Amino acid sequence: MEPAVPPVPVALREPTHQVSPRAVTYWRLVAGITTAVVWVVLGLVVLLWSDRPWWFTVPALVVALLLLAWTLVMPSFRFRVHRWEVTDDAVHTRSGWLTVEERIAPLSRVQTVDSTQGPIMRMFSLRSLTVTTASAAGPLTIDCLDAELARRLVADLTAITAATQDDAT
Repeated sequence: MEPAVPPVPVALREPTHQVSPRAVTYWRLVAGITTAVVWVVLGLVVLLWSDRPWWFTVPALVVALLLLAWTLVMPSFRFRVHRWEVTDDAVHTRSGWLTVEERIAPLSRVQTVDSTQGPIMRMFSLRSLTVTTASAAGPLTIDCLDAELARRLVADLTAITAATQDDAT
């Protein structure tokens, strides 16, 4: 009897759709707000802490410069990585910018489909879509879709999952 040959893994293609190009500006604005808040706090510490140790300045400058670099660089990298696709069988997402995560959820496992839009996202007409499944890994999220596209996806995924006979567990 010959030993069983393990199956050859099928190459997984990347999801086809990018998020909205407006996501870059949105992510840059949110990162800029974070950077500005930290800079204000650091500035207040420098102004108000008169007997601060001499070495405080170096880490404060490093943090300030790293946050500036993060604000300028991260949004473009994140846009290049973030992708999504909904097929007849599954929802496939890829996200991250330092650590890249790919997730695939069969439509038969989808339990809920949610859409969120905060006030800054509303300014850019963006929405995030969250697909909750019976997976221990948690929900799949597609950040920064065009708001109208996100509404259509919610409706389509809800209709598809409602028509599925399985119980999504």
